[in-house]
Amino acid sequence: MPKSFNLALVAGEFHRERVMCMVDEARRIAAANSLMVIEEVWVPGSMEKPLALKRMLQRPDIDAAVALGVIEQGETSHGIVMAHAVLNAIIALQLELMKPIGVGILGPEISPQQMDARVIPYSRSAVLAVRHMLGHHDLESISTGSSG
Repeated sequence: MPKSFNLALVAGEFHRERVMCMVDEARRIAAANSLMVIEEVWVPGSMEKPLALKRMLQRPDIDAAVALGVIEQGETSHGIVMAHAVLNAIIALQLELMKPIGVGILGPEISPQQMDARVIPYSRSAVLAVRHMLGHHDLESISTGSSG
């Protein structure tokens, strides 16, 4: 039986219905891969994710985190600039705290029509990336939680 790790989820309120599906999938994939979700935090949007992640990852009982959400395509470059800032902050947090963070953030130039097809795969990939980085390098042992 592989070692179990504690996981935190940070989810953005923007497009809450879609992000809730991402959270549900993250919980499912985590449970299938010896990751225990012990904390979930909802934040207004992607800009608030790095601070919430840092607060949780500073806790000794949390081994890793997953950030979930949407940065929708807008009429200006705001989403692109924001996505760069958020991803840079998340990468810096991983290196500072030496704890993995899976990124399941759709966008930044995603349209509402493109979102539904990506909700589950992005969430799944974010959790599986964390699992891999926690030391489970045997990719054949990673479970997508389905029988197929």
